[in-house]
Amino acid sequence: MTIPSSPPQAAPASPPPFDPELAAGLEIMAELISPSLLPDTIPEMRSGIGLARPSDDDLRLGGAYEVEERSVPGPEGAPEISLLICTPTGMPGPVPALYDIHGGGMVMGDNRTGLPVVLEMAHEVGMAVVSVEYRLAPEHPHPAPAEDCYAGLIWTAEHAHEFGVDPDRLVVGGASAGGGLAAAVALMARDRGGPALIGQLLACPMLDDRNDTVSALQMQGIGVWDMTSNDTGWTALLGDRRGGPDVSPYAAPARAQDLSGLPPAFIDVGSAETFRDEDVAYATRLWQAGSQAELHVWPGGFHGFDLLVPQAAISQDARAARVHWLRRLLAP
Repeated sequence: MTIPSSPPQAAPASPPPFDPELAAGLEIMAELISPSLLPDTIPEMRSGIGLARPSDDDLRLGGAYEVEERSVPGPEGAPEISLLICTPTGMPGPVPALYDIHGGGMVMGDNRTGLPVVLEMAHEVGMAVVSVEYRLAPEHPHPAPAEDCYAGLIWTAEHAHEFGVDPDRLVVGGASAGGGLAAAVALMARDRGGPALIGQLLACPMLDDRNDTVSALQMQGIGVWDMTSNDTGWTALLGDRRGGPDVSPYAAPARAQDLSGLPPAFIDVGSAETFRDEDVAYATRLWQAGSQAELHVWPGGFHGFDLLVPQAAISQDARAARVHWLRRLLAP
């Protein structure tokens, strides 16, 4: 796989410093997590990215959830997709649901990746979680991942009552690549007359294939998921189209010309990560288009900091902010 070179850029200023607690955690993880993912290291990362794959028992959160896995129709002409359906126990009546899309740079992960953290958040606000498994690049380039995610959302909305979910209170969400796909699914639902989502929760979302912001340049070779990793992920998804003029907004939501008519968004990102500038720009464009967005830029946060160093004070603040937003969104 050939990674297109980015245009020459002026040398950026030094990046913002990492939060001290996060920096200490990053130093401990340095031998396990490289800032730069290359195409030939994708198989190795898929086989062991340093996070244990949670079991059904892990996902039950000590009996708080019932867990079921279903194979449902994928996009027309494509294979079925797997949905993990996690419904809260002991809650009367249909409940709201978070339709969760996992991260992994478009090239790794599955519908259990990071899910315990998502379930802990959902449990605080009484939500079900439906987590979708989508096909990965480079074996399955765009539009396969986005179309899989959208097909799973359609099935979830149409069958919600079968597992105690209110189809009129669906939130789409995800982190990193999952956040980018969640933003894409929100665009697809708007454009195709799909489910009327009530919100989109975009945690450090991967939105822009052009990979040419100041924050991308600042974070080259440091932190988690640097400019080289981003080139690898986007090129796996788009091939030679990456960075060119004809990239679909359903692949890279930052390419969307019209951000009006979208559900309220929560967007957060670290100040010391590749996606900082594109995420801030996306929130700004949502406001400019008359859409609602809540933006948090966590000082000294690297990519995925709350998952990788969950005990840090700033990680706990980030998770709490998402819960508070969901509570306000779901309030009668």
